[in-house]
Amino acid sequence: MILFRTGSILGFLILVSGFREYNKRDLIALRDEVRSMFDYAYSGYLTHAYPYDELRSLSCDGFDTWGSFSLTLIDALDTLAVMGNLSEFRRVAEIISARENFEANINVSVFETNIRVVGGLLSAHLLSRRAGVKLEPGWPCNGPLLRLAEDMAKRLIAAFDTPTGMPYGTVNLKYGVPEGETSITCTAGIGTFLLEFGTLSRLTGDPLYEEVAMNAIKALHYYKSNIGLVGNHIDVLTGHWTAQDSGIGAGVDSYFEYLAKGTLLFQDPLLASIFQEHRRAIEKYIRREDWHLWVSMTKGQVTLPVFQSLDAYWPGVLSLFGEITDAMKSLHNYHRVWKQFGFTPEFYNIPQAEAGTNREGYPLRPELIESVMYLYRATRDPWLIQVGVDILRSLQHSAKTTCGYATINDVRDHRKADRMESFFLAETTKYLYLLFDTDNFIHNTGSEGDLIDTQWGRCVVDAGGYIFNTEAHPIDPGALYCCRPARVIFPDKRAVLKRFLPTRDMPEDNIAPNDLRFEKDVIETKNPGVLPIAIAKLSEIRHYAVNKKEGALNESSSSSDASSPRDSAADENVTVEETKNSNRTVRLSEQILAPSSTIYKADDSDIPDSFESPILSNGQYSSSSSATVQNSGTRLNATPSPTKTRFEPQIMLENIRRGNLYPTNVTARQNYQILSCQAQPFLQRMSIIGEFF
Repeated sequence: MILFRTGSILGFLILVSGFREYNKRDLIALRDEVRSMFDYAYSGYLTHAYPYDELRSLSCDGFDTWGSFSLTLIDALDTLAVMGNLSEFRRVAEIISARENFEANINVSVFETNIRVVGGLLSAHLLSRRAGVKLEPGWPCNGPLLRLAEDMAKRLIAAFDTPTGMPYGTVNLKYGVPEGETSITCTAGIGTFLLEFGTLSRLTGDPLYEEVAMNAIKALHYYKSNIGLVGNHIDVLTGHWTAQDSGIGAGVDSYFEYLAKGTLLFQDPLLASIFQEHRRAIEKYIRREDWHLWVSMTKGQVTLPVFQSLDAYWPGVLSLFGEITDAMKSLHNYHRVWKQFGFTPEFYNIPQAEAGTNREGYPLRPELIESVMYLYRATRDPWLIQVGVDILRSLQHSAKTTCGYATINDVRDHRKADRMESFFLAETTKYLYLLFDTDNFIHNTGSEGDLIDTQWGRCVVDAGGYIFNTEAHPIDPGALYCCRPARVIFPDKRAVLKRFLPTRDMPEDNIAPNDLRFEKDVIETKNPGVLPIAIAKLSEIRHYAVNKKEGALNESSSSSDASSPRDSAADENVTVEETKNSNRTVRLSEQILAPSSTIYKADDSDIPDSFESPILSNGQYSSSSSATVQNSGTRLNATPSPTKTRFEPQIMLENIRRGNLYPTNVTARQNYQILSCQAQPFLQRMSIIGEFF
């Protein structure tokens, strides 16, 4: 009798609350329905739109949108792996890998190309092993998809060559920043590179990408207002805010998202502190009754009382930091809007409870279902499954067409528009699938993983903890530790390779007081025959010219010109020979001095930073710093680019390091690693510091 009453009460509560309990069989059925949805839309793209970027889902044909590189195919690739279609993943990966590079005389969005193409290629590269792709030696530090991702990043990196370090919004994939390009860029277009560029640096060993992306984030933080808010658009040449509305939605959203996710992926306390500083300002000025409005970045007063469809990512971000209560409150508001229209309009006027004028559309966005997936993974609240079902039913009822799924032109009458954005297959279907597939490998909690051997030692992959970029491309954090030596606990105590140089031919007037290449260490002695010496770091020495008659060593190359190939081998032998004979005991490797395409890091680590000269259209490398890219093989409508000074990424990186425009506490990350590292076993501690009971 008691059990009967309990069951009746539970049934009544479920009926009143308006949602039902879903068992394992129900979830499997919903998961399979989402997979069928994806297959239907994906097949429609292949049949009617490939090789164009996206599908016109009413006309059933294709068109190029973001760059003419079969964008939907790249964007949807990792979704195939997530949903278990590994044979199709391997087929498509082979097609994409056959591409040599992305050189083309076309202008592309730096932001969109990064999150969709670079992010998609990196994710697919890291999932290749699980999908059964035949791997090249050295994976995950090597592979065709990784090389393509780096090729695209090299073409985008020119956008960051600005006085502030914040990037332009557009680049030409062949010639760099177009002439006359506007210097106004949205906040998200500046702060949404760290996940992709950081991953690329960790896998390739080239610090350029991560440092450039991090510098842009520091710049945004530097130019924040006195009350901790950032605006919507900024001039990347001056740091002047041209649009001072502050919110969490369009134009700003993924900046906050990458601060949060970058904290987790890179375990960086600086990103965490920046995110928490912004969040405190958001809570104080932007959040009003569990809505997030638009306010003035300088005063905090409300300027636009609207909810944007893009705002819906925020509860998912909060869930990553355990802020479940606040996240659920906002999500309930967003779900009410969905139930009102069947979709979320781009703008929703909160006081009037209606869709914003000229902002009534819904382009199949994923942000709401993204937050639902994160929160269900954190809480297992059955109401969240019901929200996912509501979204699935709306899409099946109103967005499906004869060859795919279409943008909703107006949420009030569900009229369709002739476009299926690539993110429908990259994000919306993926998050829906992961909501219902609770056993997917993406949800691995670290209970299992795979050990792989690399040249740097062993590392663990496929152990979970995947971090999604803003286009829902999952990044395996374990793989980021496979392509470098294991870090010591005290990285600032590492050995620094230096050599002693006689200062006879180095007049005081020729050495700048702040020149980092020479740290003066003049030894005073009573013997006047002993020459004073200066200590030069190997990492700062570009080229040595040995003069046997004088026995002196003079620097012969500038920061923009590397040593010539014909004498680099001879100089390398001499330098290694002399270093071995120095009084300082140093363990040398073959990487101390390298061919002319190698530049040593400013931090004296033992991994050289390699960069390649621009590749010409005939596949050859440019042989001199003044060489310009050949014009053969371009499109018929391509216009010749005016002769400009060749952009050198490494020079830009050195300028960032030397300028240090946005100084931060450089020991914070080291201290965090020390405090958060696992305790050493007792015997190991005893052998190190003599610990006894």
